[in-house]
Amino acid sequence: MTLPSKARVVIIGGGIVGCSIAYHLGKLGWSDTVLLERKKLTSGTTWHAAGLVRASLYTENLTKLAKYTVDLYTGLEAETGQATGFVQPGSLSIATNEARFEELLRGMDMLHAFDVPAEKVTAAQVQEKWPLMNVSDVLGGVFYPKDGKCNPADTTMALARGARMKGVKIAEDVKVEEVLVENGRAVGVRTPEGTIRADYVVCASGMWSREIGAKLGVNIPLHACEHFYIVTEPMEGMTANLPVMRDMDACAYYKEDAGKLLLGAFEPKAKPWGMDGIREDFAFDELPEDFDHFQPILEGAIHRVPSLEKVGIRKFFNGPESFTADQRYILGPAPELENFFVAAGFNSIGIQSGGGAGMALAHWIVNGEPPFDLWDVDIRRLMPHMSRKSFLVPRVSEALGLLYAMHWPYRQFESSRNVRQTAFYEDWKSLNACFGEVAGWERPNWYAPKGVKPEYQYSYGRQNWFDYCGAECRNTRENVGLLDLSTFAKFLVVGPDAEAELQRICTANVAAVGRAHYTQWLNDKGGIEADLTVTRLRDGRFMVVTAAATATRDWHYLKSAIRPEARVDLIDVTTAFAALGVMGPKSRALLSKLADADLSHESFPFGTTQGIEIGAARVLAQRISYVGELGWELYIPAEFARGVLKLILEAGAEFGLKPTGMHAMDSMRIEKAFRHWGHDIGTHDTILEAGLGFTCDFSKDFIGKAAVEKQRAGNVLKRRMVQFAMEDPALLLYHNEPIYRDGRRVGLVTSANYGHTLGAAIGMGYVSHDAGVDADFIKSGKFEIAIAGVRHAARASLRPMQDPSGARMKA
Repeated sequence: MTLPSKARVVIIGGGIVGCSIAYHLGKLGWSDTVLLERKKLTSGTTWHAAGLVRASLYTENLTKLAKYTVDLYTGLEAETGQATGFVQPGSLSIATNEARFEELLRGMDMLHAFDVPAEKVTAAQVQEKWPLMNVSDVLGGVFYPKDGKCNPADTTMALARGARMKGVKIAEDVKVEEVLVENGRAVGVRTPEGTIRADYVVCASGMWSREIGAKLGVNIPLHACEHFYIVTEPMEGMTANLPVMRDMDACAYYKEDAGKLLLGAFEPKAKPWGMDGIREDFAFDELPEDFDHFQPILEGAIHRVPSLEKVGIRKFFNGPESFTADQRYILGPAPELENFFVAAGFNSIGIQSGGGAGMALAHWIVNGEPPFDLWDVDIRRLMPHMSRKSFLVPRVSEALGLLYAMHWPYRQFESSRNVRQTAFYEDWKSLNACFGEVAGWERPNWYAPKGVKPEYQYSYGRQNWFDYCGAECRNTRENVGLLDLSTFAKFLVVGPDAEAELQRICTANVAAVGRAHYTQWLNDKGGIEADLTVTRLRDGRFMVVTAAATATRDWHYLKSAIRPEARVDLIDVTTAFAALGVMGPKSRALLSKLADADLSHESFPFGTTQGIEIGAARVLAQRISYVGELGWELYIPAEFARGVLKLILEAGAEFGLKPTGMHAMDSMRIEKAFRHWGHDIGTHDTILEAGLGFTCDFSKDFIGKAAVEKQRAGNVLKRRMVQFAMEDPALLLYHNEPIYRDGRRVGLVTSANYGHTLGAAIGMGYVSHDAGVDADFIKSGKFEIAIAGVRHAARASLRPMQDPSGARMKA
């Protein structure tokens, strides 16, 4: 094939994901697309995939992509004439302990909310569906009738044929030697066959993606691990109608393969591969066998399927697959380079994700946005340190095993920790903090009493820190809690046009000097792109404060939203300032002993910002709260941080001050029904549905205003955020539990925690009703929330159940 000199899109990589993107771009009418594969299609990872296809994933929107994949594969052979081998015998996950059974049943509830069939089955029913299985230690399981399997190489060829049928050009044996960049924008590729200028470049290059990104300054933190499976000789009882079976407690999956058994593993500690790079001629390669590594899996499999002991092994396979630092794949526009998109790091679920991910990225390129909120896999969630081998190699070794490990609530990664520490880390450590990690930062999640080891003991019940967290909440409500907020991302926005640009981007009016303005940033459809505070420090100088997890995304959104001609500079000052939250009814009395300022309500009203002196430090104090109590956020120059902390700890003894962790803060914010971006609000939740319309100043123009006004003019909101409290105080919510009203499913819990002030598990979630969701609709219905297959009574409220007027916070 002679390569064109120009194309609308160039895709690098001819695995199932690259071919799916090409197929879907063609389907959207972008036939001027070229896919380049360095060797042959499927020659990297796709060819040796096990071919498992599930109709569900961990979240609602990822499940939409999985369901789309199933629907696509169902009709792909008829459309293209290329066989895919796709069949749907279903899949079966079994439990051999109560905790795993609860996990499966909670997952089943979630899938019901997504309209994915899932059925609880007994051990006897498991035996019926899988007659060769030893069920002596099986408690039961869940059967997923829509799940299936396919031939990965054939399915990829079908997508490639479908793409060609729509005019897309696919060239094999053409290596991309360089991605061309001009003025911060990807503009094409250079190959030995010539240069192709392009409007967009897509990296769908599997385990080569990190290397490609590194050359461009694009962060793509993934790494290959060895992945093992065996294929037996023909085995009696291996019939085509057997569902795929997962015994996650034994780290194993089972699949019928043309009368043979394919046994695969996600072992607890995986073997990273390719630390020194991947050789140039790597294609359709296998890695050396390692029976010692696989032996524990095989021994467990012989227990589960005893007849396996009597059959020979035809094939021991070991091949590389790419895994990411957080078990979720990487999708979307690179924040570091315009018009460069990434689809990579599929964590051994590339076949089941290929169809949906290809559709989503094609939609993203063509329409400038994903088809729905894909924050779970958005490349902008990732941090630069994640690509460093010292972090990535140990982390992916753990991440592979966690695919089948127990997915405990609040589970923390054990590898690659202590990467980023706040100025107060050693102080919290000396106070017996148990740390959690977000965006690489170590944050105190809870504090253990003296003599108690600060370590998690996981369960689906009340974990070992439950009572300690409750004590932290009560102390904050009654006295003073001290929180480390240093991990908040902090951006300065400066320049002659800073005010004009922020007024256009923010829903709130941010003109007032010395005020911390709670605001949203919206998209043109009124969806919430960011949830944060903006403080005007003085003319032409603003500070944006947002969450650590969304730092890269929010920076990218702000940078993209500012008009090119605007005279504005952005400066990331996150690490220049430590931050403490001093929260509780005695916080004013405590800080008044230390500060040189009048902290009375009259002199320092809620929402204002002032510079104050504490000891030798000049501190920026904001009277604002995420826990619903009187309090201040103190932004302290990093070099003075520990000195200020020492003064607060010493003075705080008189006022009952106690260090307080992130779990307590989350509990208290949920009691106050404060929203959390990424859970309760996102790009496809409108500001009115979220109950945040009060942040909008309609006297000025802002991005998304027209969409908000249109929805407001309709006078009926068919979907609204509602707060729930379980009637039974023993129950626990975590999120993704279905919400029922009068027996009909009407929503899903988006975030939850135990409310220690209210004395019950508290959840938040959207409720939908075609005739509108209002106070009468909430009051007149009987609400229930499903937990592990059982529905339980819940109280519902449109107003915060804790201090609904905000009197405590504004005292």
